[in-house]
Amino acid sequence: MFIKSWFRKVFPESIFRRKMDPAVERRLRLALARSDEALIRTHVDNALMFVDVLAENLSFDRAIDAYVREMQIPEPLASTVATRTLVVLGHELVPYRKRAVEAEAEQPRLRLNEASDGRQRSVKRA
Repeated sequence: MFIKSWFRKVFPESIFRRKMDPAVERRLRLALARSDEALIRTHVDNALMFVDVLAENLSFDRAIDAYVREMQIPEPLASTVATRTLVVLGHELVPYRKRAVEAEAEQPRLRLNEASDGRQRSVKRA
């Protein structure tokens, strides 16, 4: 009984409120999201350095796996770091296909309404 009352004096419930103000909760979520993104960005930068350093000895995918294993990154975060690192490597290694974008711009505009109207007119019924 004494321990329980002492515990309440040391840790009053007002410090650990169960319900937060909605504005405070939104700010907390924003802060958590920003910190998560910063952590992921830092891991991706370090994984890219790891890939560069080990380029002569390991392929990029094995180097990323080794980075995740050595840093002991937990699984939900590990897959995000690996995917984003591969995306950055893909942008660097695969050339941008400018011709594909230009070819899309040169294609004629689809006129589905006009085509369907024309098809209905050309149908002859006996």
